[in-house]
Amino acid sequence: MGLLTRHTETAPCTVEVVHKFEELSAHVRLDDGSVIGPGDSVLVHGAPIMAGWGEEVREARMATITRASTLGRLWTRLTGDLEFMELCEFSFSDEVKP
Repeated sequence: MGLLTRHTETAPCTVEVVHKFEELSAHVRLDDGSVIGPGDSVLVHGAPIMAGWGEEVREARMATITRASTLGRLWTRLTGDLEFMELCEFSFSDEVKP
């Protein structure tokens, strides 16, 4: 892996979409055991998966993993904590503050 170069690889994956009262989620599992690191991105190929109300849909797809460069991975690690702290500034509650 180069200091500034990125590379791509493909991997089979399973996409799971749940659209139920108790859960609304979408997950991608890389079936070949590939590990995603800081700064990497994953693009799942195919048409969008639509789950109707009360449904859970699983589909096998292919994904392209774009690996971050060494510099990009370092930058993500250095700035990731700051972005996380920005998220921590918000809270979700039913209370209305004056």
